[in-house]
Amino acid sequence: MNQLALHELHQHLGAHFTEVNSAEVVAHYGDAAERGALRETVGVLDLSCRSRLCVTGADRVKFLHGQVTNDVQRLRTGEGCYAALVNAKGKMHSDLNIYHLADELLLDFEPGYSAAVAARLEKYVITEDVQLLDAAPHYGLLTVQGPRAGEAIKQLDLPWELPAKPLACSAHLDPMLGQLYLMRRAGGLQPPSGALPIGEGGDCKSPAQGFDLFVPTAALGAVFHKLVAAAKSLGGRACGWDALETARIEAGIPRFGQDMDETNLPPEAGIESRAISYSKGCYIGQELIARIRTYGQVAKTLRGLRLPAGLATLPARGDKLFADDKEVGHLTSVVPGFALVYVRKEQNARGTTLTLRGAAGDCVVTVEAIPA
Repeated sequence: MNQLALHELHQHLGAHFTEVNSAEVVAHYGDAAERGALRETVGVLDLSCRSRLCVTGADRVKFLHGQVTNDVQRLRTGEGCYAALVNAKGKMHSDLNIYHLADELLLDFEPGYSAAVAARLEKYVITEDVQLLDAAPHYGLLTVQGPRAGEAIKQLDLPWELPAKPLACSAHLDPMLGQLYLMRRAGGLQPPSGALPIGEGGDCKSPAQGFDLFVPTAALGAVFHKLVAAAKSLGGRACGWDALETARIEAGIPRFGQDMDETNLPPEAGIESRAISYSKGCYIGQELIARIRTYGQVAKTLRGLRLPAGLATLPARGDKLFADDKEVGHLTSVVPGFALVYVRKEQNARGTTLTLRGAAGDCVVTVEAIPA
């Protein structure tokens, strides 16, 4: 397992650790208030477990544009986009946050996929001036999430403007901390459309905000301490992976490796409107994805699922859905009252009732749409 650079710091704060794709993460700090902080005020998380690759070289933009589903060439310095990396058959290798920095493209994606994504990209580097570098040993990732995230960031007293648009970024060279990057990203706390979280019945009190900070490893502890102090001054706290995962699922946002994987097409996972440009031209896998759009729907799609209140035992990932004793889907992520599921197109309309079969027995559940 790849241990966090700040392992001892988190341990001193009472952290309990877990593992995601062989990468260590803080599960929680033993406080049930963490989810409330993300929802009501602000939480600070160490997400240095996530994968980070830099794409450099004179041909970096043209090359990556031909590899991913979204339009990289339209990005100006300080802008970013969300995209999928697929194979020639349109199946996913990963999803990516792509940031256009001054001298490189930064790829940010789920833990444990650096080697696979690098191998997939390097396969198509022929004569291009392109280099792939693993940024994870040199930079950590801290995220600040919640309605008061912007206020916490401002307490760092650094001379940068908060990025205004989703996935926009700004950079600052600090004489003490080094080169810092700030990205606007509501990491699983707000549906992409801006709709209110499904799992909470649409009663969120404040719109979600979120910012990612890429920090040199040597300065990571100092910046984390400052952010946690800022969060506490605003009624927030340090938070762990468990709280963030709950928020993500409630918002109906799929995570690669959990709700989508190498067997899925991007349109199946509900990320089409965010991740795919149909006007950008050719890329690896483009022909098949364009054909799906032209000639018909995919056989299954990701949906939300309303669960009965008060279940003694939560359903598990992989539990099956049935319509008239015919299997029509399965669960991928579950929290009390809500789950993410794949459902066949014939039964995926909002309001459809299905039977969920799990270890605790059968129960009747209702299909929900997820934000586009």
